[in-house]
Amino acid sequence: MIMVIFQNYNMACTQYFFYVRNFYYIKYFSYLVRFAFKSRSGIVFKKGIHPLLDAVYPWFREGNTWIPLYLFIIVLSLVNFKQKAFAFILFAVLTVVLTDQISSSFIKPFFERPRPCRDPILMNQIRMLLNGCSGGYSFTSSHATNHFGFAIYIFMTLGNIIGKWKYAFLVWAAAIAYGQVYVGVHYPLDIIFGALLGSLIGFGTAYFHNKTAGKISTDDIQNNLNHGLQ
Repeated sequence: MIMVIFQNYNMACTQYFFYVRNFYYIKYFSYLVRFAFKSRSGIVFKKGIHPLLDAVYPWFREGNTWIPLYLFIIVLSLVNFKQKAFAFILFAVLTVVLTDQISSSFIKPFFERPRPCRDPILMNQIRMLLNGCSGGYSFTSSHATNHFGFAIYIFMTLGNIIGKWKYAFLVWAAAIAYGQVYVGVHYPLDIIFGALLGSLIGFGTAYFHNKTAGKISTDDIQNNLNHGLQ
């Protein structure tokens, strides 16, 4: 039953506007859908469209864009965490592998929801900002799953060191997830459930990392500095 609901979600979206406005007790939903599914705005809210985002999001959402960030974190851990660096990197890689494989290899083939840019009803009505529609299925968004998994892992393992910057990783993951909808390759529910799935996996791997290797703290860095000065 659940599978049928998700498979028909994209068709329901196109019909929703025509029915929901007839019911006075959900006028606010009618207002949102009116902007969400006009032919010029596709699945992105009309007021959320901006030329700057049009230019930025096609590359901002790409995984290769953030390779320098990942390399920086690896070097940071090797230089400062010493004995704990290996466990930190190992669990970080495990987090990404689990989020990607669970989303791409298990959930997507199970639900088989086509992307909005491949759906016969919607494909000619959305704003497609990429050169072509991505392959594979839509639910859940692997971008959202991977980045939220990694963000939660960093949040829980390095939170004591980076302080308020740990929240920046959550904003970063949310911005990338939203970009999947903005460029036209995912539905909102794809990124919402992807974010929830990734957060759960990131929480699990961070928990086991902190349980087995110990949570990384400023004391670890200070001890390494003192050891290097001796």
